Amino acid sequence: MAILVNEDTKVIVQGITGNIGSRQTKLMLDYGTKIVSGVTPGKGGEKVHGVPVYDSVKEAKEEHHIDASVVFVPAKFVKDTCFEAIDAGMKLIVLVTEHTPVYDTMQTNAYAKANGAMVIGPTTPGIIAPSEKIKIGILPGNMFCPGNVGLISRSGTLTYEIAANLCEEGIGQSTAMGMGADSVVCTNLVDLLKLFCEDDQTEAVAIVGEVGGTE
Repeated sequence: MAILVNEDTKVIVQGITGNIGSRQTKLMLDYGTKIVSGVTPGKGGEKVHGVPVYDSVKEAKEEHHIDASVVFVPAKFVKDTCFEAIDAGMKLIVLVTEHTPVYDTMQTNAYAKANGAMVIGPTTPGIIAPSEKIKIGILPGNMFCPGNVGLISRSGTLTYEIAANLCEEGIGQSTAMGMGADSVVCTNLVDLLKLFCEDDQTEAVAIVGEVGGTE
């Protein structure tokens, strides 16, 4: 069993009509992720790769069951976007956006915790569970393989480089994720290790740091 996500997780993409959001939506769908809707204010009624677009998360929730959100919006909109998702009942938010202001990250994290939600990131490549055929974010699915080793990384690129090295040695992953590379992130190493410790599939965890980091 993976942590945080599984094959039945229903995902919404906030910022789906942007270049990155649209491209990554296609790649997530190709991997097997169940993306049920997207949100871009003012673009409601459109479709992206067959996924219906709504003006707000609230509108999307009225039409679909949704478990998690992935965020591809400009940094200045991150806080409001995450607050909107939390207000709509999202319990898992994967925040891919880079350069989010530190204070916005702190406010987002505080609001998430006060409402029983978890935010991964910012500047995270996302989460992938190879055995469940789900990835939320920008991780390249072809560099991961199913197994019993968890992977937590502060570096986006090293997340999949380490996974590829593990796969070459026949060591698959239960769940792999990037914590986010910013100086302040919403979910820390200890939080994620606790989840892996509770996961029956995970027998070991690889932890990857970031150049210049101390965590």
